[in-house]
Amino acid sequence: MKYLIVGLGNPGKEYENTRHNIGFKVVEAMAEEAGEKFSLGRHAEVAVIKHRGRTLILLKPTTYMNLSGKAVQFYMQSEKIRIENLFVIVDDLALPFGKLRMRPKGSDGGHNGLKDIQAVLQTEKYTRLRFGVGSEFNKGNQVNYVLGEWSPEEMETLGERIKVAADFIKSCAAIGTDRAMSLMNNK
Repeated sequence: MKYLIVGLGNPGKEYENTRHNIGFKVVEAMAEEAGEKFSLGRHAEVAVIKHRGRTLILLKPTTYMNLSGKAVQFYMQSEKIRIENLFVIVDDLALPFGKLRMRPKGSDGGHNGLKDIQAVLQTEKYTRLRFGVGSEFNKGNQVNYVLGEWSPEEMETLGERIKVAADFIKSCAAIGTDRAMSLMNNK
């Protein structure tokens, strides 16, 4: 069985360690743990790993956040991925730093990456893992905050939170989204 695991972010060194790129960080950790490297494909960097007999296609779209749907649609079609086997990892301002919440469907929550995916796929019925980045910014500074780098305090536990997120995604592939959600949501 194949799964498409999409980490949302922006390509380029200037975005590498920003809060907005947490999706990239999670799929990078998954590839690294499996000893795999990303290679440049059409609309994305791609790595393929195996987990408990499942094939996980890890994706880092190179289309920039606001056009993520183009990459997602291309790989869903070319790899023949069913919508229930799509997982998107995204930053979330509404959650405290490091808090994880998975939902099997839902609104874009004002996130431009999710907004584009939903517009292209014409559905809200795909699983998303929201990774809390907190909301420690003054009114009107939301963009600067998400495009800002992690604080030294956040960096102390970021690696551990990324590992928990990666394990959450692998659990979904292995035991199903519903069981994984009941075990892992709010950890």
